[in-house]
Amino acid sequence: MRYKKEGRISMMEKNTKIYVAGHRGMVGSAIVRELQRQGYTNIVTRTHKELDLTRQEAVEAFFAAEKPEYVFLAAAKVGGIVANQNALADFMYDNMILEMNVIHAAWQNGCRKLEFLGSSCIYPRMAPQPMKESCLLTSELEKTNEAYALAKISGLKYCEFLNRQYGTDYISVMPTNLYGPNDNYHPTHSHVLPALIRRFHEAKVSGAESVTCWGDGSPLREFLYVDDLANLCVFLMNNYSGNETVNAGTGKELSIRELTELVAKVVGYTGRIEWDISKPNGTPRKLLDVSKATGLGWTYKTELEEGIRLSYEDFLNNPMRAER
Repeated sequence: MRYKKEGRISMMEKNTKIYVAGHRGMVGSAIVRELQRQGYTNIVTRTHKELDLTRQEAVEAFFAAEKPEYVFLAAAKVGGIVANQNALADFMYDNMILEMNVIHAAWQNGCRKLEFLGSSCIYPRMAPQPMKESCLLTSELEKTNEAYALAKISGLKYCEFLNRQYGTDYISVMPTNLYGPNDNYHPTHSHVLPALIRRFHEAKVSGAESVTCWGDGSPLREFLYVDDLANLCVFLMNNYSGNETVNAGTGKELSIRELTELVAKVVGYTGRIEWDISKPNGTPRKLLDVSKATGLGWTYKTELEEGIRLSYEDFLNNPMRAER
């Protein structure tokens, strides 16, 4: 098996075989775009129909045949508060199984480097803000997405333990709330920003006098445009090795109330925004400490209003996605 040489970080060659797991999703497709933009020519992908990552035998056969040298593990079962609450067992099982299958098969087949994509929900509900990578597992998780968080924690810990036991060079990245091209705009199963884009667009088209949003609008959230995340992912693959995860975000936050007003402005909806306080708010605050990423020499590029504008264009230009 091939692993990193002590003290050296493995750099991807332009023709190195790179497998992007989850290439049809928002994150995976952004990573493929970024790799292509930077001139990488040997990118391997498989659709879910071609390769079910929850099937261990199929994953092992794929890795044995393809032998990718670098792996971006962006595949995941994802959803908003409603989806997470209604399918706790599914979110935990599907994510844990597919992660373990891919990471284990990569190790078995001598993958030079693997990058695991997680989520900021791995951090405790009441973690000190902004949240440093070191606050992982220091207190209780947010209950509304606990199953998903536990699965992601298992994935990043498995990468760490392989590094410690076998000397692999597997790293993990924990993004904040993401948005951008190829997002999921489902009315109940999507995350907050794409859900708002769809809701305000439909309200504008129908001429609705008001739009009702969940909670009281007080929670604070941070948002990162997915193409900026993809740029960081490729940067880290070439410039970082270590057992501790790396936070991916902007270091800026705003309230959900402010976010709804900004989305309404971009979409062009001018009606009232009302709040249903019987619905859950979720975690009160989730701001990442991004000093590690910036210390390595990376910063985000896309400001939120511009990113929402680009996302709304994606929504309008992808009618099939809007129907999901």
